[in-house]
This record gives sequence, C-alpha cells and structure tokens, in this order.
Amino acid sequence: MPTAQTSAYKEKGPSSPSRSDAVLDRPLPNNLDAEAGLLACCLKDISGEALAACIESNLDSESFHRPAHQIIFGALVELHNAGNQVDEIILAEHLQTENLLEKVGGLPALYQLTKRIETTAHLSYWMKIVEDKFLMRKIIRTATGVIDEAYSSPNDLEEFLGKVEQDILNVSENRIHDGARPISESMDKAMKLVDDLINKVSTEGVLTGFVDLDKYTHGLHPSEMIVLAARPSIGKTSLAMNIAEAATFQTTNQDDSKDVLVFSLEMSSTQLATRLLCGRARVDMQKLRDGFANKSEQGKLAKTAKELMDAPLWLDDSATMGIHEMRAKARRRHRKSPLKLIIIDYLQLIMGSDPRTPREQQIAEISRNIKGMAKELSVPVLVLSQLNRDSEKEKRDPRISDLRESGSIEQDADVVMLLGRKREDAFDDDERSLPSDGASPVKLILAKQRNGPTATIDLHFLKQYTRFESVKKTFTS
Repeated sequence: MPTAQTSAYKEKGPSSPSRSDAVLDRPLPNNLDAEAGLLACCLKDISGEALAACIESNLDSESFHRPAHQIIFGALVELHNAGNQVDEIILAEHLQTENLLEKVGGLPALYQLTKRIETTAHLSYWMKIVEDKFLMRKIIRTATGVIDEAYSSPNDLEEFLGKVEQDILNVSENRIHDGARPISESMDKAMKLVDDLINKVSTEGVLTGFVDLDKYTHGLHPSEMIVLAARPSIGKTSLAMNIAEAATFQTTNQDDSKDVLVFSLEMSSTQLATRLLCGRARVDMQKLRDGFANKSEQGKLAKTAKELMDAPLWLDDSATMGIHEMRAKARRRHRKSPLKLIIIDYLQLIMGSDPRTPREQQIAEISRNIKGMAKELSVPVLVLSQLNRDSEKEKRDPRISDLRESGSIEQDADVVMLLGRKREDAFDDDERSLPSDGASPVKLILAKQRNGPTATIDLHFLKQYTRFESVKKTFTS
C-alpha cells in the first residue's frame, strides 16, 4: 500500500511555483539535466539498486523541480515499494492507469530519458546535485517566508525568533541522518551477551565446521566482512565451499530456517554442485570423471544428492556482476528467506560501478559495499580474494600486505584469513609421515580479527575430495 509520502504526487499534484518565485523575480535553483540523469539511472537499473539509493537518501518527488520529474519519481517509488521491477513499459502502464502519462510527455518522453545515459556510474554525482538544489530551494522559500513575516511586525519578537530558528533547522531535517542511539539500547544487548556467557549459553556465530578455527573465532558473526585470501590453486574456493556446507547443515534452533547464498563469478553452479556432492559423499572426483564408481560410491552419491537437493543453499554463477547488482540480489534473497551467510568468489572479479576509474579505486569501492551489505543485512559475508606473488617470490608465509590491488580490503575486513602451503622446514617430526589418504598439510593464518586473537591453524587438504579437514594440533601466533 502506497505511503503518504510516495503517493503525494497523486494527491497534491506537482508542486507549483511558490511565492518566492514572484518575490525574487527569478527562477529557483535547479538542474534539470541532473534530474533527468538521476531518473534515467533509476529506469536503467532494473535491479532497483539505484532507486533504493535515492530512497535511502530521503529523496522524494518534491526533491525534483520539474513537475513531470516529480510525477515520474513518485511513480517509480510506488512501483518499487510494491516489489515490482521497473522499466519504461511498466512505468508507462502505471502512469496510464493513474491518468498521468500525458502529463509527463507520454511514452516517447520516458524512452528519451533512458537514451540520455549508457551507464549508471554517475548516479551518486547526480543525486548530490539534485539534493543540493532542493536544499537551496527550501532555504530560499524559508527565507522568503521569514522576510514576509518580519514585514508584518510580529507581536512577540522572542516567539518570532524562536520560530525562525526552528524553520531554519527544519530545512536540513531530512538531510542529516541521525545514526546516534542512546547507550541504553546497546547496553541491553551487551548485558544479554554477558548473561549468555555467564550461563554458558551458546553465543557462537555461523560455525565453519573446522574445530580449531571456530575455537578462535567462535564462528562467523553477523555484520562481519571475512576475507579469505590465497594464491591461485591453493584451495580457497574448496575451503569456502566446505564452510558453506557446514553452515548449510548446521542445525540450531535459531538457524534452522536460514539460507546460505553463494556468488560464484569464476566457477559455474554445476561445477560447485559437483564439488559439494563428491566432497560430502567422499567420492574421488577424478575416478568419477574416468567413469569408475562402484555400487557403494554410487549409493553414497545418491544419498548425498538427496541431502543437497533439500538444502537451503543458493548458487548464483552470473559471470559478470557489479557490486550494486550483487547487493540488490542479496537483499531480495534475504527478503524472501533470511540468510545466515553470504559467500563471494571472488572479490577481484566483481565489476566496479565506473570502469574508467583506476582499478585500485574500484576495488576500494567494492570492498566498502561488501562491508555495507554485511551491516545492512546483519549477515556475515565471506569474500575470497587473491594475493600477489610476493610470498612466493620471497618463499615465506603470506601476509595481509600481500592482498592484491587495495589496502582498503584490509581496512574494511573484520577478519582476514590467509591460506598457504606448509613448508617442509616447518614440519615437526611427528608430522613428516602424512596420512595414508594422501592429505596435504596446509596452513590457515588468522592474520586479523577485530574481536579476538590471531592464530595459525593447520589443516589437511584431501585433493581427491577437494575437501579440507581439521588437524587436532594448533599453534597460536
């Protein structure tokens, strides 16, 4: 059902010129090109991310100067709130139903809007212009009203000055978003956490399935951005899918109905599903490719396939995806069924909003948006990332500084885990004889954790199953 704000354009119609236009005898500040560009972005971006950004910035139909633009934006918001994807045809149909299509210039005018731009890269730039011009119009109208009242000789000067002050403050009321909350709200949550710890009630996040890792992190927690980085072919995708599997089949009362969403920009969903199937069933993938699978293995595959068919696990293997599209998809998925974990494979393959900017700036923007997505949805986001070649060249363990292309990844991340092979000279005597199943030793370095210790954790990688397993022994750093 439309809100009073979103349907205001129908009840009141486009705003008419105020008295300030006549008093000052000159047009109010506006930038019609920026308004048109902003509307074009909202129409061009069928994911709804551009329009959502406008709504989050408290833009409404009155923020636009041209009456036709007010009508169009009001209709876009109404369609968005109803959960509809919007394009020129859908918008035109909606406006026609409301008998407003001719007031905006008909369908040709809507087509002309979308032809103005090729990309939504300048969305934030145009949004700021529209916001600033709207604020200047509000200031002029408020100031003009103050002048009129001053000439009318108010009886109570103190009351008049108080009203003037309030009117000025009201100008920027919706422009400043009050993110501050009384400490009592946070203290209630903090005391509940303390009580749970005292009474030994589980406060763990999403468990990874690796006992040694969960010992240090207590799971992956809501609103956290967790980075898992490695050089190519070390196994970061396999480790991430092992964590996805553990999270999917983790059964606690509060998490039973929550889903896991995986964005795979590198591998197809079929490849990931095959990995999950063989790894969980413990069937050698290479033997399967060669056509060798005995009846026992076939039975295990069939049983595991049924488990995975019913699992609350979602795979999105779109080859090219921008960060805003990704956030929109996650938001829609979360709205339909609450998510407990999001995994992104991997960060360097995500497209920036403006391909013309340096790649380092694009990565910084992507990293900020991933952290924003984690906070907005209150879900842990595990994002995979590439490391540069320095650790290989220098024959050392990977470090946070090896993260490719941007230091902002390290800054935005709440947890950073680095995956590397264990060197021969790092083996203890009792580790030199590897298990008979051919497991390879791998080192998982918990290099950063905002709310906990760092550590070095030993894992075994079973190549034939593309699966990692915990090793009982751990080493704190």
